[in-house]
Amino acid sequence: MIKRVQSLGETKEKIKSYLGKNLEIKVNLGRNKYVSYTGKITSVYPALFQVTPDEFFNGKTAFSYSEYMCGVVKIKEK
Repeated sequence: MIKRVQSLGETKEKIKSYLGKNLEIKVNLGRNKYVSYTGKITSVYPALFQVTPDEFFNGKTAFSYSEYMCGVVKIKEK
């Protein structure tokens, strides 16, 4: 069962605080598959946020806040 650590409003504020900073993003693709890359959060929208990778990346770069809250997307400052 997924535990709710913080509210949606708190999550949005935390993501906004990462805006423009160098970050390490780790995405869980399921079945023990993970993708890690570095990039910056460039856009924050009401339902999702967009990450621009530092190098060429052919994967998903927009995530919903629920994916972050559930642990599918993990963000760490470099």
